[in-house]
Amino acid sequence: MSPSDRMSEPQHQADLLLYRLYRIHTTAGRMVVHLCESEFGITRREWRILSFLAEREGALSSQLAEHAMLDRARTSRTLTSLATKKLVVRQPRPSDRREVHVYSSEAGRRLYEQIFPRVAAINRELTSGLSLSQRRQLDAMLDTLQSKVAGMVDARPQSPPTQDGGE
Repeated sequence: MSPSDRMSEPQHQADLLLYRLYRIHTTAGRMVVHLCESEFGITRREWRILSFLAEREGALSSQLAEHAMLDRARTSRTLTSLATKKLVVRQPRPSDRREVHVYSSEAGRRLYEQIFPRVAAINRELTSGLSLSQRRQLDAMLDTLQSKVAGMVDARPQSPPTQDGGE
């Protein structure tokens, strides 16, 4: 092992991959949160739901919870807030009213179209220090890590859900 292999043999918290990713996420994420809250009046959770709906109109609230990495209660509160702001519409399935599909309203789609290019610009600026080759490598590495963590989760026994839902 090379002394500089801090990925496989971390010596300090600052060497841990999850900590390093968290710092990047938190620091850059503040810009997105500020944009959403101060300029558009929505929370980061509301943004996550709206952006997912832009790709998957008619998603079930359970799918939104999974994608947004929120528990069902937080997802429900977020959807209620978005519905109050008239940014989403909830439609129960006629044959099973417990199954609710969620759609962006026209106002929700317009808001998404205003915010997404600005969030994409933050992403572009963040990755601008990397060459095209490095960005492609990083993209592939992140896919590999996502697959690895999914396998790690699948291999572990299921633990009972937490009360606070994480986050």
